[in-house]
Amino acid sequence: MNEIRPSLLALIPLQPALVQALGEHCELSYEPQGPAGLDWPAMARRGVRAVLTNGTTGLSRAQMQALPGLGLVCAFGAGFEAIDLAAARELGIAVTHAPGVNNATVADHALALMLALARGLAPLDRAVKAGLWQHSRAERPTLHRRRLGLLGMGNIGQQIARRALGFEMSVAYCTRQPRPELPYQHHASVLSLAAASDYLVLACPGGPATRHLVNREVLRALGPTGFVVNVARGSVLHSGDLIAALQAGEIAGAGLDVLDDEPAVPAELCRLDQVLLTPHISGRSPEAQRAQLACLLENLQAFCAGRALPNPVPG
Repeated sequence: MNEIRPSLLALIPLQPALVQALGEHCELSYEPQGPAGLDWPAMARRGVRAVLTNGTTGLSRAQMQALPGLGLVCAFGAGFEAIDLAAARELGIAVTHAPGVNNATVADHALALMLALARGLAPLDRAVKAGLWQHSRAERPTLHRRRLGLLGMGNIGQQIARRALGFEMSVAYCTRQPRPELPYQHHASVLSLAAASDYLVLACPGGPATRHLVNREVLRALGPTGFVVNVARGSVLHSGDLIAALQAGEIAGAGLDVLDDEPAVPAELCRLDQVLLTPHISGRSPEAQRAQLACLLENLQAFCAGRALPNPVPG
């Protein structure tokens, strides 16, 4: 990409090393605060040809139209649900993503949340550091031979399932269509899946089709000894219903890497010891970040050279 340096507008927060790398390959406009309040006419004057966003921040029709030179929208990651694909097609704008590059990292993070919740690692750490060793030695559940329910059985769901087998967990899943090639039990509804699970892990795409799919009824079916873990999108889990279920003791705990209105965190969740929160980093590891950067640069290079894009979004 030394010959052609595309004008790239980045609308998402990135690690400093990634910003530096993009600056070496592109004429970079880095606006990590996102589209809100952005000086779009100034971006148009800069001749922006490509936009870097993600599935949460997305890019709307109006924002695309504000950039007359725009030819490419890149999702930094696999998700692209908030990008207006219909508008992009109508406007002749290509859309790419980075499928699969962080699957293993997300799966590892899901298992980490499951283990930390089950064993109470965060509150126990605080208790021991506060001098409460003898008062914090109650028994805790584990993963061994427990029931895992996966909402979603794509690449990430399958990687989570394989890891769970190492704990001799039984694995079931809910998708719109069963996957007969997989050796796991299929449930036609998330309610049925929750009732048959000790750990309900959300690993499905975001978007309107899955919005608030996990609600109070589903959480009640999971039950007072069940844990819910979300490494999908915050929109999949109804935050108000989750808080109410936790406060009523209807589930045992929750591990959340994503939230409905992130980075805003409901104060009620912060007050609950049975809740473990991470800042939407399940897909971030040095290896995953390098792979995502490489995928992005490959797509930009192909776009500039007029070649077929390596990773266009499906459909």
